Amino acid sequence: MTDPIADFIIRIKNAHMARQSVVEAPFSKVKKSIADILVNEGYITSYEVKEEKPFNKLVVTLKYVGRQPAINDVKRISKPGRRVYSPSDAVPKALGGYGITIVSTSKGVMTDTDARKANVGGELLCQIW
Repeated sequence: MTDPIADFIIRIKNAHMARQSVVEAPFSKVKKSIADILVNEGYITSYEVKEEKPFNKLVVTLKYVGRQPAINDVKRISKPGRRVYSPSDAVPKALGGYGITIVSTSKGVMTDTDARKANVGGELLCQIW
């Protein structure tokens, strides 16, 4: 797998479209940070780390508002073949502020609003709305 972050967010999107309640993905610290942000922003209900051999898994419980999924769409910005970086004052807003942009900074993975408040830029990972 060449892009594990894209795989993770697309698994969540596909599970929403298939009306599933949980989705599993291979564990990594970056994916756990992204899941933390999605829980705090209200896009997923919860997540847990399932320890299995040989690799741990990240089990995400999806959130629905009525019968509609909480996540409408996702967009991967920075890819392995083309990394995209942005200073703190130029971090884009997703859908004019209705969504979130997830940024990997020197102070950790955070949303675009948190990056602006902390005055740090970084690699633009993805947008979710």
